[in-house]
Amino acid sequence: MRAVINKMSLKFESRSVNEAFARQAVGAFVAQLDPTMEELGDIKTIVSEAVTNAIVHGYADKTGFITVTVRLLEGRILEIKVKDTGRGIENVEQARQPMFTTGDDTRSGMGFTIMESFTDKLRVRSMPGKGTMVTMIKLLQERSA
Repeated sequence: MRAVINKMSLKFESRSVNEAFARQAVGAFVAQLDPTMEELGDIKTIVSEAVTNAIVHGYADKTGFITVTVRLLEGRILEIKVKDTGRGIENVEQARQPMFTTGDDTRSGMGFTIMESFTDKLRVRSMPGKGTMVTMIKLLQERSA
């Protein structure tokens, strides 16, 4: 495992207004690696998707807490974990299929697909009744001096 350069963690209530807070906070923290605008956009998008999933699907009609942890690793590697203690996912493989959703008809079912396309590695661990942790790894481009 690569050495950790820096780390931060946020814990906030599963309210939809906090999705933008998480996205901006992670973006500001990651800025120290000087990502490209495209990379920063991708990072904000994956945080937004993971946090929104936790709010909409993990807690549905109740409020709980979401924890976002970001580690900056040697080699310009970014690790983002989004964890909830909500209802969990019955079938992770099915949930990762494009267009699958447990939400209402306003949901596209593309959250995991988007996260997977904007990261280098996506891992989803979940236990029904206990919650879900989404781990996303993104390798940032080397920047020339």
